[in-house]
Order: sequence, then C-alpha cells, then structure tokens
Amino acid sequence: MDFRESLEFLYGLQRFGIKLGLEITRTLLERAGMPQQHFLCVHVAGTNGKGSTAAFLAAILQAAGYRVGLYTSPHLQSFCERIRINGTAISEAEIAFLTNRLRHLSAEIPITFFEFTTVMALCAFAEHKIDIAILETGLGGRLDATNAVTASLSLITPISLDHQEHLGTTLEVIAGEKAGIIKEGVPVICSEQEEEVFAVVRQQAEICHAPLLCAGRDFFVTVNDAGSFDYQDNDDHRLQALASGLPGDHQPHNAALAIAAAFRLRQQGLNLGDAAIRQGLTKVYWPGRLEWWGGKRQILLDGAHNAAGATVLAAYLASLNAPALHWLGGVKSDKNFHEILAAILPQTTRLYAVALPEIKSTDPEELVAVARMFNVPAQAFASVAEGLQAARDACNPEDIILVAGSLFLVGAVRELLCKEEERS
Repeated sequence: MDFRESLEFLYGLQRFGIKLGLEITRTLLERAGMPQQHFLCVHVAGTNGKGSTAAFLAAILQAAGYRVGLYTSPHLQSFCERIRINGTAISEAEIAFLTNRLRHLSAEIPITFFEFTTVMALCAFAEHKIDIAILETGLGGRLDATNAVTASLSLITPISLDHQEHLGTTLEVIAGEKAGIIKEGVPVICSEQEEEVFAVVRQQAEICHAPLLCAGRDFFVTVNDAGSFDYQDNDDHRLQALASGLPGDHQPHNAALAIAAAFRLRQQGLNLGDAAIRQGLTKVYWPGRLEWWGGKRQILLDGAHNAAGATVLAAYLASLNAPALHWLGGVKSDKNFHEILAAILPQTTRLYAVALPEIKSTDPEELVAVARMFNVPAQAFASVAEGLQAARDACNPEDIILVAGSLFLVGAVRELLCKEEERS
C-alpha cells in the first residue's frame, strides 16, 4: 500500500461519519501495543485557539531540547501535516506503513477516520521516541478519540458555539463536552471564559479533584503598546516584554496559556527555563492563521470558520487600515455563515464567493445574497482559482486580499500559491 492508496483507505473511513465514543479507539490502541504509554501527553480542547496554543507549547518544549510530537487537524495541504515531530510532518512513506499496519489490526472494527488517525499519530510518536506529545481534540472532548489517552496536563482554550449538531445547542452543554478532557487528579489550565462556561469547567475540575488554574485569576497577560506582552502568575513567575511569532492581539492570550502550561510542566519535572519560553514564543510557526503569504502584506490567509474566529479576524483587519479589502470567501455547509459574514463584511470592499473543493459547502450564491444585504458588491465563482484571480485583477498594490471562512479554503489557496512559486 503506497501513500495514495493509504489516503484512499483513510478517506474511505469517512463513510462511518463522525461517531463520538472511546471504546473503538481504546481497542485499537491495545492491539497496537499501547503506544501512548511511552511518552507524556498534554491534551488541548476548546473552540478557538487550540492549534495556536498547541503550536506555542510545542515550540517552547522544542526550544528546551525536548523531542515533541504534535497532533492537530485538519491539515492545510498534506495529510502528513496532522502528525509532526519537532515541527516537521512525518513522511508519506510513514503514513503508508502505519496505515497498512493499523488496517490489519482494525480489520473487523467499524472505525472512523479520526479514530484511526489518532491511533496512527500515537504510533508514529512512539516510533520516533518523542518525549512529550501535544494532542488537539478533533470534536468536543469527552467522547473525542484523543480522550482515550490520559494526559499529564489538560488545556482548555476559549469555548464558544460551534458544532452544535454534535455537541449541543447551548454554551453550557458544549462546555460540558469540552471539559470532558479533565481527568481525575490531572491539572487543568483554562483560558478566560464566559461565566457560564467557567462554571462548568470549575465544577468538572472539582468532581475530578483536578487542580485548576484560570486566566485572569491565577495567571495574567498584559499587552503593551509596543506589541510585546507581559506574563505573571500567582506563583511569582514574571516574564516581561515577550514577543509572539504569531500576529493578532488575541495571540498573547493563547501564548499565556502555553506559558502557564510550561510552568506547570516544570513543576512536574521538565527542564523548561525562561529562555526556552521566550525563544519558543518567537520561533513558533502556525500557517493559515493570520498568515501573510510570502511575508508580504498583500494576501492574508486565516482559517476563521465560526463567529468567534471571525470576530477576532475582524479586529485584526480593523488595525490594518487598508484602502480596500477583497475577500475570497467560502464556508462549510455545517457552519453559520450569516454570523461569519456579519463580522467581516463591514470591512469588506468586495466579496468573491466560492465553494470549497471536495467539501460540502454553503452555496456561494447564498454568500453573495448576504453580502448584498450589507451593500457589499459580490460575485460567485465556479472555482477557488477563478475567484482568486478575479480578486487579484481588481486589487491595487496597497489593497489586501483576504482568504477566510474555512481552513479548507486556506489550504486550497496555499496549494495554488505554492504551485505558482514552484513554476516561477
């Protein structure tokens, strides 16, 4: 089985849909030899900021000399990106090898795509003899496949409404699912939350006798005028004039969660000095999140795909003061596109609406109709490539082309841009 055949098999598992539960993952982990027992784990759940927080912490740990595994989803361009060792995606050959091995071990099990890939990641981490893994939940937390692992530390990023069809329709219910990663006696660190969310997290921590640290209560971040930020906590840890390698006023808060995690891991015996924290924060790389393509301030890629993410993106756009904003937008069919558009359209000069490649999408004409309600000129295009070219044709040198609405859209555009670079 080569890499292409592996992907065909993996994506074929999507016929089982999204099936929340831990029994099948645990069964396959047992058959695979319990790979998760060979390294420490940090578990990350939340609605927004999971990937950035995980990337910050991975960079800090790597700067301290640890061998770090990072498991995130979805990928932008290559499936291999989901499983990284010290920032580098594992190879296509490794994907093929692990797929073939686990396919035989799970032959009679109706396993889902995410359950399979989670076990694959843990096996890859064991093969690479990592010291510590950072696992990002795929959906929810309580019944997410990653929750079959008992972590040394749990992190909860900001929680908002998303995936209501799977997790519930209220913040309290969704928070209950996300807080399901909290384990008996395992410390948990939580971002600032809406009061009803925090109440759920606090209650679950109490039930599990899990020490709880909360942003704004136990640790604090102050963003300075110069763009740097300061961190301090109730244990007298103080770090001043920190710099983030990721743009956006929200990133210091994600970084603070990672810093708090680093100090907690230090208490658990890891050698994480202040210098490693500083270095990791500046060297972090997380593509597709407020990413300026090629380092030039012309094409901005951002994976905002829900109301909370769109609000953060809108705040960043407001700080740019661009003459015009040309938005290439596409949204998955299961997302509330009205809320996403309502946040960003007030700053948009023109919308170029597209469907997402190979993903069930909101009809671009529906996006156009909403844009026109905001008096924003809009047009639907038959492909991402056509929409991007139209935006480029209309864009002046000082203008910005925004690509947002879905990580799948960002991935498709990055693929086009990478191919352009290869040809040039």
